[in-house]
Amino acid sequence: MKILTYSGESAQEALKKAMDDLGELGDGAELIETRELQKRALGKKPLYEVVVGIDEPSVKPIVRKKAPIVPRRTPLNEQKSLVNESSDVMLDLSATAAQISKVANMAQDEQSFSYSKPQPKVAMSAMAKAKNVATPKPPVELKAIAKDISALDDKLRLIENMFWDEKSPSLETAIPPEFAEIYKLASNSGMNKDHLDKIMHLTLEHMPFKMRESSVTVKRYFQTILRKMVPTRLESTNVGKKVIMLVGPTGVGKTTSIAKLAARYSYLMQKKYKVGLVVLDTYRIGAVEQLMQYARMMKLGIETVVDPPEFAGALESLSYCDYILIDTMGSSPYDREKIGKIYECLELSEGKFNIDTTLVLPSSVKYEDLKATYDSFSELNIDTMMFTKLDETRGFGNIFSLAFETQKPISYFSIGQEVPEDLKVASSDFLIECLLNGFSKGTK
Repeated sequence: MKILTYSGESAQEALKKAMDDLGELGDGAELIETRELQKRALGKKPLYEVVVGIDEPSVKPIVRKKAPIVPRRTPLNEQKSLVNESSDVMLDLSATAAQISKVANMAQDEQSFSYSKPQPKVAMSAMAKAKNVATPKPPVELKAIAKDISALDDKLRLIENMFWDEKSPSLETAIPPEFAEIYKLASNSGMNKDHLDKIMHLTLEHMPFKMRESSVTVKRYFQTILRKMVPTRLESTNVGKKVIMLVGPTGVGKTTSIAKLAARYSYLMQKKYKVGLVVLDTYRIGAVEQLMQYARMMKLGIETVVDPPEFAGALESLSYCDYILIDTMGSSPYDREKIGKIYECLELSEGKFNIDTTLVLPSSVKYEDLKATYDSFSELNIDTMMFTKLDETRGFGNIFSLAFETQKPISYFSIGQEVPEDLKVASSDFLIECLLNGFSKGTK
């Protein structure tokens, strides 16, 4: 094929030059490309170029057979350039592949495998296998195509994760490629590395080989193991009298959490319980006023305590309540004096009231800092943990690691600032779902 180029101030002018020059030969010409070489500018005219291909005449043979009938080509001015035409073909193939994938997915039994939407390269590969198919395939073959697409998509994910070695695990045996994705997710979530490696050991040791064929089943199995390792406390509705003291560092949201719990116990449960509040946080006048405002709105009894000897009397005055919620002063984990005052209150009330001590921690802090805070407050005999600010972080492995390390159950999650809506009873399902798939307020 001979390649010719023609130029003009417009694409139409260049095309006309080509048609005039080729004359009768133009019937066999192929429009390859139309392109703009120079835009119109001050003192410059626009310049367009047309690229045309034309078959060169061949040497005539001595004996000529009857020439096959060659369909007349579309005139040059009605042709699409080959460059544009090829892109249209690619779009058609991608659309067809998407349709096959959709039909195959609908035909597949729900109890069989599941797969993610294939990337364009995978779809093109599947189309290469399925091209020239004129009639619809029966459901069995469609399932086979869908299974091939799923397998290809899974292999691409495995290949991608095989190159991830930023923080290789210190395991005696290398992690198989199908485990790389789940290891990466858990590691990036802020989970303690020693905990993660221990869990990977257990998974590699006990997981059936049949389940290792797909990263989907690997993730599901890993998720099940993690759920069983997180201790949580179920909320009991059959209570006699319950006294709950919230302790923790400054700024973690203890006062707001007290208000959420008070509203929950007073109005949102099957039974409307009588709730009373005790405030030890007299260092922060604003916190006292805030809690008193909540108490007035919800019509709750409230007592303030300045010195530890007053604590037992405050509890006695609220003895008619089903729930007594105690807000304590926030303190640095290293402020032994403030933590000591809380401990003194607990000691003076010992024997009269069974106080459930809940450590409130922010989920946006790395595991090492959470553990240091827990160690500082552990002398208060922590019964449960409550995590706040779940809407302010993307990693939840730190929460998992602290619960796993201390084996203290989690009672509640605070997932926002709204009172009382943004309070969630803790469950291992919710935490692990956030850890592996991210947090949203709609997560169950």
